[in-house]
Amino acid sequence: MEIERINENTVKFYVSYHDVEQLGFDREEIWYNRERSEQLFWEMMDEVNDQENFQADGPLWIQVQAMDKGLEVIVTKAQVSQDGQKLELPSDEGKSIDVPVDENLDNLLDDKYNSDAEESTNDQDESDEDDLAPLNFTLRFTDFEDVIQLSHYMDNKANLLDDALYHFESAYYLYIQFNDENMSDNEQENILSQLMEFGHESSVTIYRLQEYGKSIFAEQALQQVKEHFPADK
Repeated sequence: MEIERINENTVKFYVSYHDVEQLGFDREEIWYNRERSEQLFWEMMDEVNDQENFQADGPLWIQVQAMDKGLEVIVTKAQVSQDGQKLELPSDEGKSIDVPVDENLDNLLDDKYNSDAEESTNDQDESDEDDLAPLNFTLRFTDFEDVIQLSHYMDNKANLLDDALYHFESAYYLYIQFNDENMSDNEQENILSQLMEFGHESSVTIYRLQEYGKSIFAEQALQQVKEHFPADK
């Protein structure tokens, strides 16, 4: 999960659907099961608090944006006016919205939650329900030699993957996505375990790598590394 502290009262974080599943949640139930979605939210907020010391005390304003690969969530602590009679919540235009303290804030947040959920549901309805997103993940390497050794170890298995290599914050990141729809879960897990022998799984997303990292090989990364660098005998 990627966390960005906007200011004292606002934090933004991004969680991929792969991370959601790693936490034990199903991608569909977070939209249709309110209890499970709240459980996921508070687990993520615990991590946010651990990393950014952002304590979710008092009323919160929550904005959820569903993206192709995950969820972007913005959480803002509501500010109480000096007279204690109103809550000040930020609007989409960057202004503040005054809400009477005795107004049911839960309903206000429910309206926002349901609106976002309906938009996401409509987007999903327009897509093919049987078209499941392929498995993807990111590996981190501190030594480029490990990437070279991996490229030679994978040999002909590399053609089963779509991969890209980036340099970011003094490390190398290999973004991998399985491209064989006929590959079984066991086959994917077997290849994943082999990959993990050379690198460490990272929560850094492809979006962050594309925006802030330096692209080394944008496609067929392992094959190109193998062609350009001999294995260390």
